[in-house]
Amino acid sequence: MPGGGFSPVTGPWDVIVIGAGIGGLVTASQLAAKGATVLVLERYLIPGGSGGSFRRDGYTFDVGASMIFGFGEKGHTNLLTRALADVGERCETVLDPVQLAYHLPGGLQVAVARDYGTFLADLTALFPHEAEGIRRFYDTCWEVFRCLDAMPLLSLEDPAYLAKVFFRAPLACLGLARWLPVNVGEVARKHIRDPALLKFIDMECFCWSVMPADRTPMINAGMVFSDRHAGGINYPRGGVGVIAEKLVHGLERHGGAIRYKARVVKVLLEGEGSQARAVGVRLAGGEELRARRVVSNATRWDTFAGPGSAASTLIDREHTPAAERTWRRRYRPSPSFLSLHLGVKAPAIPPDTHVHHLLLERWEDMDAEQGTIFVSIPTLLDPSLAPGGHHIVHTFTPSAMETWQGLAPAAYRTAKEAAATRLIERLEAILPGLGAAITHREIGTPRSHRRFLGRFAGSYGPVPALRLPGLLPMPFNRTGISGLYCVGDSCFPGQGLNAVAFSGYACAHRIGADLGLNPWALPA
Repeated sequence: MPGGGFSPVTGPWDVIVIGAGIGGLVTASQLAAKGATVLVLERYLIPGGSGGSFRRDGYTFDVGASMIFGFGEKGHTNLLTRALADVGERCETVLDPVQLAYHLPGGLQVAVARDYGTFLADLTALFPHEAEGIRRFYDTCWEVFRCLDAMPLLSLEDPAYLAKVFFRAPLACLGLARWLPVNVGEVARKHIRDPALLKFIDMECFCWSVMPADRTPMINAGMVFSDRHAGGINYPRGGVGVIAEKLVHGLERHGGAIRYKARVVKVLLEGEGSQARAVGVRLAGGEELRARRVVSNATRWDTFAGPGSAASTLIDREHTPAAERTWRRRYRPSPSFLSLHLGVKAPAIPPDTHVHHLLLERWEDMDAEQGTIFVSIPTLLDPSLAPGGHHIVHTFTPSAMETWQGLAPAAYRTAKEAAATRLIERLEAILPGLGAAITHREIGTPRSHRRFLGRFAGSYGPVPALRLPGLLPMPFNRTGISGLYCVGDSCFPGQGLNAVAFSGYACAHRIGADLGLNPWALPA
C-alpha cells in the first residue's frame, strides 16, 4: 500500500492514466497491485469506454459489442480473468454455446459452435470439397494460439521479460516470431481455393478486425479463431460494464484512485525538443497534476498532433515524434458505427435464437457504409438486463463520420431516424416482426461515439491503410517522449477487449520495469 505522505486526493502520483477504457484500467490496476500510486482521469461519468454499460428505463445496455473473449480459466490468454484476479476481483459469467451465427450472401449460413469439432463438421458440410483445407487452415490458427497460450503475455519491450519467457518456452517464442509478419489471407489461400469459402474467411476476420483477411494479422486470428473454442465466449452477468466496474474496485482496493468528469487537455512536458519529458497533465479547468509517468488511453489521433488530427491533442505538433507521423501513414481510423439499442417484447425473440448474429446481403457491401450488420441479444444469456417480458437487441453497422458531419439538428434527427428504420427493416430477414415489437429505441451515430467516448471521428481503432506485414508495424507502449506511454487499441496487438487488456498488461509491465516494481519471477 502507498505510504510516505501519499494522499488519495492529491498524490503525489507515480502514474497518471488518461482514460478509463479497459486498456487504461488494466494498466492502472496492475500498477497499483505492484505498489505504485496511480490516478485515473476519466472525462465521462462511468468507466469502461466502449467496454462500458449504461442504464435506461430498466434496461442495461452495453456500449459496444457483447461478444467477449478472455474469460477462460486456463492458460495465459484469459487476460480478463487474470486482470481481475490480480486485484482480487472476478466476474460471474454465462457461457455462450455459439460464438456467432453468420447470415451471408447466397444463403450461406454458419453458426460457429463452441466445440471445435462441431464447427469444422458444420463448415465442411457446406464445403465438402474443401474438407482438408478447412482443417489445415483452422489447425494453423491453433498453432498460433498454442504459442500465445504457453507464455505470460507481458511487455515485448522489456529485454529481461523476453529472456525469461524464451528460457521457459523457447519453441513457443520461436513459433510466435514466425507468425508476427504474416496476415490471414496468405495462410487461407495456401490451403483453400473455393472463392465463397475465402469470402467467408474474410468475414470471419471482418467481424472483429473490420478488415478482410489480407489485412488481418495472423497473430490476432490465431487468438480469436481458437480461443472461442478453448476459453469460449463468456458473457459477464450484469453486462459488459461490470468488467470496468470491478477493475475500478480492484484499483481502489490497492490504493489507486479514479476521478470522473476530469477531461485532460494537455500532457505537461519539461525540457526542449528531443529532451522533453512528460511530467503530468492539465485538466480542462486549468488544474495541473504531476506524475513520474503518464499513460494515454486516448487514441493516437487524440494523443499526438498531425494532419487530420483532433482540434486539440494532448501533445502539440512541435513535440509530436517523427514515429507518430510514420504511424499515421500506415494506419487510418476504422469506421465508427450507427448503433441501435432496442428494447423489444420477448415473443419477438424465439427461445432457440443465437445471441450474436452477422448479416450481409451482398459480398461487395462488406466494408461499405452501413453494409455489414452486427447483432447482440445479451438477454438470452442474462435476462436481468431487461424488464420482465422484454429482450435487448443491440445492433450496429459500420458508419463513417463523414456521413453525419455538417447536418443541422433537424436534418441530423431525420437522417438518424431514416437510417434506423432501414436497419430494422433489414434485420427482419432474420428477426421477423422485430419492428412491431420495439418498445424502447435509442440511436447512436459516429457523432454520439465521438461525444461520449472522446474518440477521434468516433473510431473504434486503427486499421491498416495499406497491406502491412502482420503486427510488425504496430507500435508498443513506449512513445518517443520520455515518460509518456500509450495503451489501448492504438497499440499492439489492436482492437477488442482481450487485445486491449494485453496492451494494458504490457504497459504496466514496461512501466513497472522502469520504476523498479516488477517481481523477478514470471507469473505462473
